[in-house]
Amino acid sequence: MEGEDKGSVCVVGGTGYVASWLIMRLLQSGYTVRTTVRSYPDSNKDISYLTNLPGAPEKLEIFAADLNDLESFNGVIRGCAGVFLVAHPVSFEEKVPEEVTNQRAVKGTLGILQACLDSRTVKRVIYTSSAFTVMYNDKSSGMIDERNWTDVDYVRILKPFGESYIISKTLAERAALEFTEAHGLNLVSLIPPMIIGPFICSRCPGSIYTVLALIAGEEDQYKNLPKTSMIHVDDVASAHIFLLEHANLTGRYICSPLEVTIDQISKFLSTKYPEYPVPNAEFLKGIEESKYPGLSSKKLLDTGFKFKYGFEEMFDGAIQCCKEKGFI
Repeated sequence: MEGEDKGSVCVVGGTGYVASWLIMRLLQSGYTVRTTVRSYPDSNKDISYLTNLPGAPEKLEIFAADLNDLESFNGVIRGCAGVFLVAHPVSFEEKVPEEVTNQRAVKGTLGILQACLDSRTVKRVIYTSSAFTVMYNDKSSGMIDERNWTDVDYVRILKPFGESYIISKTLAERAALEFTEAHGLNLVSLIPPMIIGPFICSRCPGSIYTVLALIAGEEDQYKNLPKTSMIHVDDVASAHIFLLEHANLTGRYICSPLEVTIDQISKFLSTKYPEYPVPNAEFLKGIEESKYPGLSSKKLLDTGFKFKYGFEEMFDGAIQCCKEKGFI
């Protein structure tokens, strides 16, 4: 029930696209939220989109903490019953040697989990993974489910965009699951695909930049859109909270309601947003067809979780926010 006090939870890394939306939904659901921000309050970063959220003055605490200084999380996590590990210490575009990114990702993830264990108050951890941890394997056949794992050696050969992130995210999730099994920590992993929809953070999320490339004329991004699994940001937030509140659920959960081709995106945008010079199907013919088999959310749906949003709502929300914030 809205307004009910559901106790304290921590969102690790609160300024990102998913984390900020999740914080908003947690506050609306009656949780007291602690979140971490790098260098807060001494930095010049504008986080008013968090501090101005309804309920924030009473129920949101913001702490300075950094994944490169793991001890900074101890006091934040202690006292919380649930922790959402949304942050990843390596960004998608970051160009750092693979050995360094992998070490940072695994060390940061395990450090947070150790803080959860040491707190003696944390009863449940929701780890935000990515579809990249299941997608890349030349031995996969049929729909991809939670039994699939990305083969990091295959990624090194294939060298897709975001290679370093894909590998580090895969290794970090594996490490998280192994740690929790060894130490008896209650953790569940959520695996979303490309996340689309409205946003409250100050920067345009990378996923939205990619899917709106047809509007912006960013032709170098078209190759990333032949067939894409997508989810609305609000469904991602709801799935996080659902997994927190259903402590009997274990393991990994793919959270992916639909797939969209670049031709479908082009047709929708050109019909609904004719003011933008969207390339037509003829122009897009040269883009290599994707052999990607798609993601199965059967395990999550079998728990009773329901997706609320469709393709058009994802794009309408993203475009409206981009217009309001001056990105398009």
